[in-house]
Amino acid sequence: MRGKITPLAAVLLTLAAVGIVATLRERPALLIIPAAVFGIVYLLYRFPPDRFRKRRYRAPQPPARDRRKTGSGAGAFSRRKALPFRVIEGGRDDDGNRPKYH
Repeated sequence: MRGKITPLAAVLLTLAAVGIVATLRERPALLIIPAAVFGIVYLLYRFPPDRFRKRRYRAPQPPARDRRKTGSGAGAFSRRKALPFRVIEGGRDDDGNRPKYH
């Protein structure tokens, strides 16, 4: 039901189209400036200048043959930092004293 147009939207779109066509027939110069503004805004949105783009810093990577020498594949697990978490054994009895809602 998402693609369905409501009657109010259809009437508004029809009136807008009639108004644009009438303006184009009578005074076409009136629509040049709004069309140019919308076109420029769309082009700037679609293709932003380089100074407004977000720059992502990527650290330089060594060549592939150097990466194999460092052992970044299988040896990566041994270089991980030990996590400070540990399991604490609970003191609850599991002899059927569970609540009824479980």
